[in-house]
Amino acid sequence: MTDRVREILGWYGGDNPGTLANLARLFASGRLAGTGRLLILPVDQGFEHGPARSFAPNPPAYDPRYHYRLAIDVGCSAYAAPLGWLEAGLGHGAAEIPLILKLNSHDSLGDEHDPTQSIHGSVDDALRLGCAGVGYTIYPGSGRRFEMYDELRDIAREAKSRGLVVVVWSYPRGGGLSTEDETAIDVVAYAAHLAAELGAHIVKVKLPSERLAQAAARRVYEEQRIPIGTLTERVRHVVQASFAGRRVVIFSGGAAKPSDEDVLAEVESVREGGGFGMIMGRNSFQRPHDRACALLARVAATLAA
Repeated sequence: MTDRVREILGWYGGDNPGTLANLARLFASGRLAGTGRLLILPVDQGFEHGPARSFAPNPPAYDPRYHYRLAIDVGCSAYAAPLGWLEAGLGHGAAEIPLILKLNSHDSLGDEHDPTQSIHGSVDDALRLGCAGVGYTIYPGSGRRFEMYDELRDIAREAKSRGLVVVVWSYPRGGGLSTEDETAIDVVAYAAHLAAELGAHIVKVKLPSERLAQAAARRVYEEQRIPIGTLTERVRHVVQASFAGRRVVIFSGGAAKPSDEDVLAEVESVREGGGFGMIMGRNSFQRPHDRACALLARVAATLAA
């Protein structure tokens, strides 16, 4: 337990000792143990995008056992996946790394105008599997967002009462937003704030662009001269929007990038902007095992620098 981790735990004084212990467990695991930063491997892309789009670039990744080993070999802080995926790999290192059960998912087979999510796991499942936390996705901007907020309220209440960490994927999406708007800085900062308001211990968002999507927000950004010209400045603003940095905000690695240097440039911006780490899926498991381990070792070293 380092002073930095003690400081972070102090932001969650309203939570019970079991939740704080699991939060501390995340910050005490893997290459980044004790630094106050996190590197998480998420593998929910098979449900979200389909198996071929997710795993064909690296066929061993079709096997759920592969990802347990990858997360452990890399030294990740945690491994996050849906119920069936976690169950299929249990016994292949599950006791060696904290687990996060992703409770809901969205498939890519239907109408995207007002997307929602299917709940396919429970707090009981997370406890049965020995998880440190649960994950849940919301879509700010969807016409069905309030249903997701209500579901999250109930899930978060139960998870916290039973000592689990709540991780919220806050991904703006829906008929009211263009594809470019989904990563606009004002929209991403709003999404991060919403997740914190809804009770997330850890907020996951995408890296924001310099775009300003909302006219009312644009006036404020311009009048107050909020700096958003660089990715580092935008990360800093998103962290500020999450209770002045008193909620842990981690950033998605996004789609796989061919160049390791492109990945590392984003990671450096996250570190310099005060972000708490990365949650990297496709940039991990779509590379061969040795390349993924080498890249994520550099990611961890960059975050820890």
